[in-house]
Amino acid sequence: MIQLRNVSKHYPAGFGRAYVLRNISLNIAQGEFISIMGPSGSGKSTLLHILGLLEEPSEGEYLFDGQPVQKLSEKQRTTLHRTRIGFVFQAYHLIDELTVYENIETPLLYKGTSGSERKSRVAELLDRFNIVAKKDLFPSQLSGGQQQLVGIARALAAEPSVIFADEPTGNLHSDQARDIMELFRELNRKDGVTIVQVTHAEANAEYGSRIIRLKDGWLEEGRQSVAGSLQ
Repeated sequence: MIQLRNVSKHYPAGFGRAYVLRNISLNIAQGEFISIMGPSGSGKSTLLHILGLLEEPSEGEYLFDGQPVQKLSEKQRTTLHRTRIGFVFQAYHLIDELTVYENIETPLLYKGTSGSERKSRVAELLDRFNIVAKKDLFPSQLSGGQQQLVGIARALAAEPSVIFADEPTGNLHSDQARDIMELFRELNRKDGVTIVQVTHAEANAEYGSRIIRLKDGWLEEGRQSVAGSLQ
């Protein structure tokens, strides 16, 4: 599904370059649950942002379902992002001025989904995540765990092939974090959604089927997680 071939990311630094990622080659199959780990500054979030089309690599090639991403037009990239990719952020990134219902509906508006389909899809997600009673509230009226549930519902609204999650439990206490990770596991196993998460927590990483480690921008040897080896 996803292939990176010798991908690097660098920025100008004095008379040279400062590398954030170096020669990353990686294959991610449909239906995998990947955890990306590494110390602060190792390039984890940059790698996730490249995968999620939020940043472009400086060098190398990115293929999404066999399509070279760098050769897509801006319109094609936007369509790919809106129809195939969902993103979940540590800081939730909900729109403060919109209600829970409207936040979840937003990707469907971008996708051009009809009114009746939007209503049906949002109702389905509100029910699935047990947040029907919160639909008319604003993000500031929700707990952190509730905001992240809305964030995940929004990411799923357009029925993406893959969800990229950047420290999705970073702002949650342990019980909320466990609930969110169990939800990701269910989405992966029952719905077949490919999930790629960045995490600093070993406990969260073990929910994945494969752990990929970065150090100083280099890809270290990954390994099968305990949870993944039991699938």
